[in-house]
Amino acid sequence: MPATPAWPPRSAPRLFVEMPLREGMTLPLDGPQAHYLAKVMRVTQGDAVMLCDDSTGEWLARVTNAGKRDVMLEIERRLRPREAVPDFWLCPALLKKPNFDLVLEKATELGVGTVRPMLTRRCVADKLNPERARAIVTEAAEQCARTALPVLADPAKLEALVRDWPAERVLFFADETGGAPAAAAFAAHPGPAGLLTGPEGGFDDAERALIRAHPAAVPISLGPRILRGETAAIAATALWMGISGDWNG
Repeated sequence: MPATPAWPPRSAPRLFVEMPLREGMTLPLDGPQAHYLAKVMRVTQGDAVMLCDDSTGEWLARVTNAGKRDVMLEIERRLRPREAVPDFWLCPALLKKPNFDLVLEKATELGVGTVRPMLTRRCVADKLNPERARAIVTEAAEQCARTALPVLADPAKLEALVRDWPAERVLFFADETGGAPAAAAFAAHPGPAGLLTGPEGGFDDAERALIRAHPAAVPISLGPRILRGETAAIAATALWMGISGDWNG
């Protein structure tokens, strides 16, 4: 006798929506989301769709109508609540667009709770398109099955970021001139944390002195090699998640 297929199937499309979801709710979709479901995923009546609203968790919905320009869904039941997100701020200096897009995508996949972009003197880029950034983290969250979107702050100057840094949150500083080994520093300072990583040209001496003067600052080393800005942000985040984040269950 053949096995009963899993329901909902793991291949069911996933979407974040802006409105709060509830059981029995009818949800019409149009625009890019309807196009994705109807034209890319080719859903038909009765197919499963996984929905998240960034507040109540993940929900199972069924397609009740799939038209050319709109798709109608009916919410059946909640599958899991919104996940608990590690209290970790990633504060990367702005990079060239493709490189910073990669940081946003991988930070989301790794489970970062908040991304706080910063502007330093050697930043090549000085602007961030908020709609594009939000689209990148949303798509990444959909692909990696997160039920919570990372908070995405507006870019801030390094001086303002350091000035307003909470005293109770450790400020890990990826300093290419040296510091404590990152793994040891992460293990020694559990709890709310943030990580500063630099731009293509690194931090200048005045910026380095400003950060090190903060009482919450813990300079760290990411090994014997000089890493690109995106590599430093992604590698250090992964290491923190493995030591102090949610990779240990």
